Amino acid sequence: MLSFPRWKVILIFAVLALGAAFAVPTFLPERVFNQLPSALQVKVNLGLDLSGGSHILLEANPDDVTKARLENMEEQIRTELRRGDPRIAIGDISRKGGKLSFMVRNPSQVDAAVERIRPLTQGAGLTGQRDYDVAVQDSSTITISPTRAGIDNAVNQAMEVAKEVIDRRINELGTREPTIIRQGSNRIVVQVPGLQDPAQLKSLLGQTAKLEFKLVDYAADPAELAQGRAPIGSEILPYPNNPSGLPVIAVKRQLMVSGDELTDAQQGFDQQNNQPVVNIRFNGSGGRKFGRVTTENVNRPFAIILDGKVLSAPNINEPILGGSAQISGSFTVQSANELAIALRSGKLPVKLTVVEERTVGPDLGADSIRSGIIACVIATAAVLAFMLVTYGRFGIYANMAVVINVLVILGVMALLNATLTLPGIAGFVLTIGTAVDANVLVNERIREERRRGRSVMQAIEHGYKEASRTIFEANVTHAIAGTIMFALGSGPVKGFAVVLLIGIATSVFTAVVFTRMLVSFWVKANRPTEINI
Repeated sequence: MLSFPRWKVILIFAVLALGAAFAVPTFLPERVFNQLPSALQVKVNLGLDLSGGSHILLEANPDDVTKARLENMEEQIRTELRRGDPRIAIGDISRKGGKLSFMVRNPSQVDAAVERIRPLTQGAGLTGQRDYDVAVQDSSTITISPTRAGIDNAVNQAMEVAKEVIDRRINELGTREPTIIRQGSNRIVVQVPGLQDPAQLKSLLGQTAKLEFKLVDYAADPAELAQGRAPIGSEILPYPNNPSGLPVIAVKRQLMVSGDELTDAQQGFDQQNNQPVVNIRFNGSGGRKFGRVTTENVNRPFAIILDGKVLSAPNINEPILGGSAQISGSFTVQSANELAIALRSGKLPVKLTVVEERTVGPDLGADSIRSGIIACVIATAAVLAFMLVTYGRFGIYANMAVVINVLVILGVMALLNATLTLPGIAGFVLTIGTAVDANVLVNERIREERRRGRSVMQAIEHGYKEASRTIFEANVTHAIAGTIMFALGSGPVKGFAVVLLIGIATSVFTAVVFTRMLVSFWVKANRPTEINI
């Protein structure tokens, strides 16, 4: 137990020195930190409760996902039945009751229609179940109903995409170290340290950014529109900036071009009136579609629609070729820039609603850090004093292990890019208090062995050997509890668990391996016949 080959000594010191070295950049000023080699530019990030910032909880309505899927399925069904050979004629498709239903005009083609539709209802995830159930009613009516597995899979995919879109939007703002995690099946937590005004963030994240270009139905009767009635093949959309004064407008249901075909969006200024606008550019297919439609509809207005609301309805004076266009609509520079960011990052697959919002000021965070440091200093000082008074030389070894343990914990956290929160500081203090538990067990066992009449060498050997089993068993139970908190908890609970798990691993290593090595050095150098412990 007290035999330490040279290679093992070098390895132990190398591990501890490396851990402590990674802890140093955390304490350096930002200017010095930025001049370090890239390999050493690691530090412990401060959580929202320590650095201040904004916390927003976003929630999606699963019904919105189902509605969007039904709209997409409706378009796929129309396309599939129209382009097949033979062409299958159907009536209007209804979306009542959360399912699609339509009548096949020729009853003899019902089976063929079902066969064409089934490939569109692919399995939900890896479960082997279908996204939709297809059934025939009254010999000529086909119904397509979403399955529970399909809905759950669609919601999960939509939330994953939404998380990625949110991440891109926040990074476009230039915000450092945002935390974006899913909570439950339909919620996303967004924490942005250092952001004290969440209004801009809420505006950006709450925007679905679903951009559409559709032709205006100029033949619609304003009186009919005012009563909420649109011509066949058209729909009524809100138009707050309508020059006619009517807050709504009728547009064709058929889509000209979708925002999915954008490649870039930048805030700019109109060359004629110097008003803020958003300049957009389409990909190849989008540019061709936009050019074809504007060529065929010169002198007709088209609507620029964002999230179901018409921003503007300019007239097509000439074909718009080249794959670029301009969005105007009473923007400010900030709102135009926010829209450009939202369009560049892609549209959200589902509308997200802010259900919780918290803002932590930097003064409160600084106060939390100050209180945490005081708690750590008091805890460390009390533990060091207790061990020194109680165990003498062996207490000094234990104290050296505690100090190194603190540095190694910080180094490991920095290496893992972990975030330190206020509960994490609590876990830090707890780790310091329990870091000497192993040494207490070892020292008391050595005392017991000496009382039994064993020699100093035998007492130390048996003390470390017998106590190590108890130490590992006790820390395994701690690790299991910490793992459960990390796996099932979120936010503060997970932050506490991270520090606790790292502290368990480092404290066992420093308190058992490192102190045993120091004791072996002392025993080999002095060959004591008695120990004061």
